[in-house]
Amino acid sequence: MREVSQPATEAIRLVEVLRALADPVRLDLVQRLDRMGEDFCNAIGAEIDVHQTTLSHHYRVLREAGVTWTKVQGRSRLVRLRREDLDELFPGLLDSVLGAQRRTHDTTTIGTAEAP
Repeated sequence: MREVSQPATEAIRLVEVLRALADPVRLDLVQRLDRMGEDFCNAIGAEIDVHQTTLSHHYRVLREAGVTWTKVQGRSRLVRLRREDLDELFPGLLDSVLGAQRRTHDTTTIGTAEAP
């Protein structure tokens, strides 16, 4: 498996993490990653109603901000949340953001088709 370009832990900046987490689709991806652990990006994004190229863009933004870690395996990309790095650099941030997302996710569906 090879890795793609992503920031070292000490290069992760709060403003970039917050910018990456500010998008509802990316926040939904991060929540799914937190729940699932490591998985292939096409599996994680399968239930999200966005075009594949848009999904790839969101994964790139998360990776470049230091929110996720990506490994290339053949033609697939294995993605995981950089929870340990983020918790070390910004204690409580990820738990707060994901907790707020979970509370609002119970009443709305972000990034998926709404039921009639």
